[in-house]
Amino acid sequence: MRLILPLILLVLSPSFSLSQYQYNINRPKPQLPPFKFPTQDKELVRVFEWKNIQYGFPSEQERQEVLRNGRYNPDSPIPIDIGVYYPQNGGPARYFITTPRFGQGVPYSLAYVTSIQGSNGTEVQAYPSYQWHSSHGRNCDGLTSVYRVHIDACGQMWILDSGEIEFVQHCAPQVVVIDLATDQLIHRYRLPSASFKAGVSRFVNILADIRDPPPQGQCKDVFAYLADPTSKAIVVYDVLGQQSWRVENKFTYPDAKFGTHTVAGESFELLDGPLALAVTPFGLGLRRHLIFHALSNELELAIPLDVLNNATNWQKGLGSSLSEFVTLGRRGVQCASHAISRQGYLFCGFLNPIGIFAWDIRTPYNGQNVKLLALNPETLQFVSGLKIVSRPSDGREELWLFSNRLQKIFAGTIDYTEINYRVLRCDVDDLLQGRGCF
Repeated sequence: MRLILPLILLVLSPSFSLSQYQYNINRPKPQLPPFKFPTQDKELVRVFEWKNIQYGFPSEQERQEVLRNGRYNPDSPIPIDIGVYYPQNGGPARYFITTPRFGQGVPYSLAYVTSIQGSNGTEVQAYPSYQWHSSHGRNCDGLTSVYRVHIDACGQMWILDSGEIEFVQHCAPQVVVIDLATDQLIHRYRLPSASFKAGVSRFVNILADIRDPPPQGQCKDVFAYLADPTSKAIVVYDVLGQQSWRVENKFTYPDAKFGTHTVAGESFELLDGPLALAVTPFGLGLRRHLIFHALSNELELAIPLDVLNNATNWQKGLGSSLSEFVTLGRRGVQCASHAISRQGYLFCGFLNPIGIFAWDIRTPYNGQNVKLLALNPETLQFVSGLKIVSRPSDGREELWLFSNRLQKIFAGTIDYTEINYRVLRCDVDDLLQGRGCF
């Protein structure tokens, strides 16, 4: 079919590439051929699909009990994220999804996907265990509400727990780290009151930048970045220094013109700040930045990590380090989650057209360089989770997506006889080179 795109992604002035802020001007050239523009819908590999999330419980008695007391309402959970773990020893892959407690009726908010097939899709079970979730905010040593996770190169899962249910702050927001080889807790950090706004903050995304990666490092030197869109801020957590600080200013705010989100002809209103987080990979010869954007904004922004990671730069509140922020360019449309490959391609799922776009960060962020790689108005409706995962078997990178038709949830038009939630996958190189996904 002939592809007709709306007039977005205009070449605006100024637009920048991160190479304009690099330390090393002799940067390596891209190793991949030019993008090939798709002319028809593209099928990514469908790994999991659900009509509604199929929860498993320790027993049928427990399932009936939580149904009776309202702690489980099958129509309440909204899944938003995917985590993929490939054991270094070559064992089977493990898959995780999150279902935050936006409201009541969510029995647990972090789960692993089993091999059991149910009437609504593949069954999930609570992770690390059912007991971690069963207090519903009464035990702050457990997990209250998990939005997204980050799995690092050492096989550690970084969990961001917002600590609130339906905007009631039951526990302080916390970062919990689990060793996936043993499923044991190895680190916990509770945010101090100065790092969040109780009753306002809702932490929805985490990115752990490992500065001592394997094989030489042990993933101990880490800065974690936490997105707090409802209080319009990014929180920086220095793991070795055991301290955190807020970054909030005009660059972390939404734009009211992009508060209406339209997907597949249905719209909802949301005025959210920072959501998507990615860092410049090592080895590109570039000054490393945090690349981020608000859900309700068209701007793609960046801040140098050496500035962001210095707590003394953020002591002046809204006026701190404003000159260090880089406006890379404008999309003309909203984009939810994004992730960056080790070769420097930033991937994001656009709301309109409904597809996956990519940008080489060594080029200006404009309509010529932000390219549509995969168009599918059925399977890619609101990509809320997006990860790049490296396969240990051959070192190739995979793009993993979670789409959830969020617009139908807001509009009240979701039909649980249809497929609503999908986990999709494609090799990064196959996407960039215009090949099929296998």
